[in-house]
Amino acid sequence: MTESGHGPDSPVAHIVMTVGTSVAGEILAGRYRLEEHISDDSHGRQVWRGLDVVLRRPIAVVLRHPGGDAAAEMMSAAVAASRITHPHLVDVYDAIDEGARSYVVREWVDGASLRELVADGSLDSGRATAVAHAVASAIAAAHATNMAHGNVHPGTVLIADDGRVVLADARADDSATMEQDVRAIGGILYTALTGRWPHAELGSDRLPDGMRDATGALASPRQMRGGLPAYLSELAMDLLDPSISAPSAEALSTELGRLDTDNGDEFFGDGGPLGFVTPLRPSEPDAPRRTGRKLAIGVAALLVVSAAALVVSLKLAGGSSPAAALSPTESAGPSAGPTSSTAAGGPISISASQVRIVDPPNGTRDNLTDADKTVDGKDSTGWQTNWYKSPAFGNLKPGMGVLIDLGKPFNVANVKVDFDAPGATVSARVGDTDPGNSSNGDGQISTTYKTVAGPMTAGPTQVLSLGVTTRYVLVWITKLPSVGDGKYQVAIDEITVDGG
Repeated sequence: MTESGHGPDSPVAHIVMTVGTSVAGEILAGRYRLEEHISDDSHGRQVWRGLDVVLRRPIAVVLRHPGGDAAAEMMSAAVAASRITHPHLVDVYDAIDEGARSYVVREWVDGASLRELVADGSLDSGRATAVAHAVASAIAAAHATNMAHGNVHPGTVLIADDGRVVLADARADDSATMEQDVRAIGGILYTALTGRWPHAELGSDRLPDGMRDATGALASPRQMRGGLPAYLSELAMDLLDPSISAPSAEALSTELGRLDTDNGDEFFGDGGPLGFVTPLRPSEPDAPRRTGRKLAIGVAALLVVSAAALVVSLKLAGGSSPAAALSPTESAGPSAGPTSSTAAGGPISISASQVRIVDPPNGTRDNLTDADKTVDGKDSTGWQTNWYKSPAFGNLKPGMGVLIDLGKPFNVANVKVDFDAPGATVSARVGDTDPGNSSNGDGQISTTYKTVAGPMTAGPTQVLSLGVTTRYVLVWITKLPSVGDGKYQVAIDEITVDGG
């Protein structure tokens, strides 16, 4: 069941109390039977699950006491919404004002609100993009009719059991603006990625506020959750920043649609928000990816999308890439490399199957996935620790780390570790065997592996100098940096091992 995402903590300046009584079993207008009272929403309305006894279909009934002038905004919004047919907007079936009460009859959505969904954990970047794209598409359709929705928040974004994302319950009062709608899409993206809602920027909600520093500045999704694409994180932050002009809903929907289709390709990486500042161009395959945060949508947006399509088409047509220029030795894995224990200088190839997370006894061992993302060549993905209440993993365990099996002994010169934030205490350890992926095996690793570099307080990128011959390398973290609100956490975005 859904529709319970509404509630008194939805963002609104003034709460209007509903007075009047409706009861389960009551039939409105001779056909709409009230089945179950779901909630009283923040705008003075009761939300009911009901049944259209004529068409025998489930419905939602949004009911307000009294009707008349007090319900004029609700009725006006319903009439406007009923004129828009869109796959990501709930269908409005009827709107009736009886004077003593008014009610809107609309589509019932079986599923959960975004607010309910993220209570069980934030979404991955692909699903978060899909949700934001659906909401932006719905808002663009509303704006095309000169209607501002005015009620975009995690309780009105509904995710059906069949996967459809729909936006419900427009609020067409005089305070609603199209810019607020677009800013709120940024909030939806922020919530999907973090499980939090930015209260100061968009109003209160029963979801917790985003993390903030000592000055009250909002932490970005990537600061709170390592491994997220910087592109998405910066887009959410720019949409929430009032000093940056908001795009139109149509332009934002187009860009999110492109990202939704790309589903994590290179253009989903560390370019500027929407990629409209210094895009990767065919003539500059190695252009720097971090560009600073700006938001500029318009003709430039169309030009950049065209440039992106050109790059993709060139690749599909067999254009060259940095990987294609590698020699056979450079592009091969360890098994195809030198047969002795010495590797030529340069990165040692590491596959996803050669890395795993080490979590010793007293660990919950629920944080073992995504090790492969630390060696996938992308600094927009990675492995992130859970958060703890103290830097030393909540004093629950001696540390955690990433174990790398090089396949055979290599002369290892350096290990470079890219973090999502500075401040972690890190070291490099080496050993002769992997006793197995288990609590006891990881306990042996944490106590028997020899420290050959560090420990040291890491910057965003930390190079550990080893100068040893080994098959097994452990990147070991013993203390975590603060992420605010008394929480400590870090992510490893990428690990590179250099032979010597």
